[in-house]
Amino acid sequence: MRVFYAFCRVIDDIADEPGFSLEERREGLNRWRNLVQGEEAPLAGVELEFVDLQQRYRLDQNTILEIVEGVEMDLGPLRFETQEDLKAYCFRVASAVGLISIEIFGYKDPSTRVYAEQLGYALQWTNILRDVGEDAEEGKMFLPAQDLERFGLNEEAILSRSPDRAKFERLMKHECSVARSFYEAATDSLPKTDRKAMRSAELMRRIYSGILDEMESDRFHVFEKRYRLPKSRMFCEFLRAKFLG
Repeated sequence: MRVFYAFCRVIDDIADEPGFSLEERREGLNRWRNLVQGEEAPLAGVELEFVDLQQRYRLDQNTILEIVEGVEMDLGPLRFETQEDLKAYCFRVASAVGLISIEIFGYKDPSTRVYAEQLGYALQWTNILRDVGEDAEEGKMFLPAQDLERFGLNEEAILSRSPDRAKFERLMKHECSVARSFYEAATDSLPKTDRKAMRSAELMRRIYSGILDEMESDRFHVFEKRYRLPKSRMFCEFLRAKFLG
């Protein structure tokens, strides 16, 4: 997992590094595509370690390429018309990461793949809701346009960081219910045989679903604060995941 995390960190840094031009960033990501597909020789360090990891665990090449594709999507302006459009993005940047992670954690039941995919959607959807304010400061907006329209809002209202309070709260409650449906689908699909192997993933589920609860109980003041669980709650969730499963 250390090597896989390093891979995710490196490709994220390639996309986020302000010192590189857009063309240089795309070239950096293309190099990783070539490494994953065995079309270039890896250099010593993270590249060699990751290629070795990919071969030892027989990690699915297409799933890894989905992760690279998700990172590359962040290079351009992102707008999503429908929930399905946003879900496709979440698959690349979160669910695909989960599907690779469970190969490293080890699992026995194929249903655990469903768990990883659904949990990825849930975690990323929660991230998007938590970061609405911060993203708006950077001119980014991930909420589906159709959902905005449904609740009487538009992109400009979100980017201005001052949408109609009642309309915004109704929108966020709706998005919260979408995220919870993914959490429920993940929980329902995790077989008992793999619960112990998925303890780290379950810790993430508990923490992020807790953040979702905090946002909703506080009426989604995401333009004024960044939601996080208290340290005491985090510690309790860690103990629960470690000893109770």
